[in-house]
Amino acid sequence: MEQHPAAAWLTEAATSAVQQHGAGNLLRIVLIVMIVGCVLTAWFLLRGYKRKDD
Repeated sequence: MEQHPAAAWLTEAATSAVQQHGAGNLLRIVLIVMIVGCVLTAWFLLRGYKRKDD
C-alpha cells in the first residue's frame, strides 16, 4: 500500500514526538485539537439556528 507524503510526515512527526518526549505531549496535542474541532463544529452547526427578526 502506498502512503501519501502528508500521511508519512504526520506518522514520522508523531513517532519522533513519542520517542523524544513520551506519550504525554502527543496526547495533550491530540486532546487540544479534538476540543478545538468540537467547538468549531458546534459553532458551525448552531449558527444556522440563530433567529432573524427581520
